[in-house]
This record gives sequence, structure tokens and C-alpha cells, in this order.
Amino acid sequence: MPKHKSAKRSETASPLMVRLDAESKQALTDAAELRRITVSDYVRTVTVAQARREVASARDQTILLSPEEQLAFWHALQASPQLTPAQKRLGALMRGTK
Repeated sequence: MPKHKSAKRSETASPLMVRLDAESKQALTDAAELRRITVSDYVRTVTVAQARREVASARDQTILLSPEEQLAFWHALQASPQLTPAQKRLGALMRGTK
């Protein structure tokens, strides 16, 4: 039984076009050169791995934060909350002091 054209396409690589500004393209080129691979191989390696991590995180309902994001989150948790005037009035009302 002969294969259909659509079945054949699903077995081969599919091109992906991405528009980048010059600075972003240079960053990808530099990173690829550091690994001694082509820009296409670099983009494929890095983006597919990252996409898989993000899908797994979403499936597990976890949030992945970079070290900088973790620190910013920790600082936000440590900061004293600043109540709005409406929240202060509600608190007073709930305490029965108003």
C-alpha cells in the first residue's frame, strides 16, 4: 500500500521561519559558534529543550524561576504589605473600631 504525501511529510523535518532583529540574530550566531554548531542546530537544541521543560512544568503545575526571579519573588514575599485606604477601613470595620 503506497504512503500518502501527508504521511511522508510528517516523517521529515519541517521548516520554521523566525524574524529577528540584528542584535538577537548576532546573539544566536555567537552562542552557536561557542558550541561549534550551526545556528539552526543551536536554535533547535535550545528551544526544543526549553519548550519541553515548559510543557512538563505546566503539566506538573509547577513554576520554574531563574535565580534572579527567585530572589525577586523572595524579596516580594518579605516586603511588608501596603494597605490601601479601603483595606484599612474594611479592617477597622471588621474589628468593630469604626
